[in-house]
Order: sequence, then structure tokens, then C-alpha cells
Amino acid sequence: MQLSTAGLDLIKKSEGFRSRAYVDVAGVETIGFGHKLTPREAFPDAIDEAQAGALLAADVRQAEKAVARLVRMPLTQGQFDALVDFCFNLGAGRLAGSTLLRELNAGRYEAAGEQLSYWIYAGGVANPGLKTRREAEFQLWTKDQGEGGSAAA
Repeated sequence: MQLSTAGLDLIKKSEGFRSRAYVDVAGVETIGFGHKLTPREAFPDAIDEAQAGALLAADVRQAEKAVARLVRMPLTQGQFDALVDFCFNLGAGRLAGSTLLRELNAGRYEAAGEQLSYWIYAGGVANPGLKTRREAEFQLWTKDQGEGGSAAA
């Protein structure tokens, strides 16, 4: 499964584009569409949207792989998109250790989706941007569910 256009649009909208490195709300040095800089990376000059898009594509691939590796239940496209955005934003480690993943892998799709709303804190403080992002993920999560809240097979 791959991230849909709707999922990619959510990441781009949530992250915004920044041509120069900045420190995000979690204190992480970032550039482009939310690309977290590694110690080996440096962008002393501004980057353009094409360069940011290439970084984004690589980051999305990593998030897609993490979701595919961690989730044991079938997903709708919307659920997959929500989880890829979640991993892109918070990292695969957060998903791996989450109640969200435990609920999902137990087949409790509705309870798993509800867990998204708890991930709105940065530095111990509720963040309006994260709240908006989690609400958008929840909209993706629920948009194409069948009866009973489970993923279509």
C-alpha cells in the first residue's frame, strides 16, 4: 500500500514548506516539508520545493515501510494514510509502543482511531497544530470504513 494524494496533502498542509532549516515545536531541526535533519545533513543555503519534495518522498517511504512492518490487520486507504502521517510526524517508535497500535492489531479499529486524539502534546503542552493534525488523521481514518468500523478486506 502507498500513501494516497489525500495523505500526502495532509503531510504538506500540516508541515508547511520552509526553505531554510528551523527548529520545530518539538525542538527538532527541520527543513522543507517537515524533514528532520540528521547530524550528517546540512543545508546552509535555502532549498527549493523540488528538493523538499525529494526529501519528503524519502521520508514518506520510510513511514510507509514502518506502517507495513508494524500493522498486522488489513487497513483501508484512509487508515493507512492516517498512520503514515502519524509515523511521519512522530516517528515509527511512537507508533510501535502505542496503545493505538495495540488496539489496531487486536482488531479494535474504532478504539485505535480514537487513540489519535491523545497525541496532541509537544513538550508536555497541548499544541493546537497537533490537535488539528490528529483531527485530520481521524477524518482519514473514518472516511472509508465499512459497517462495524473495521477495514475492508
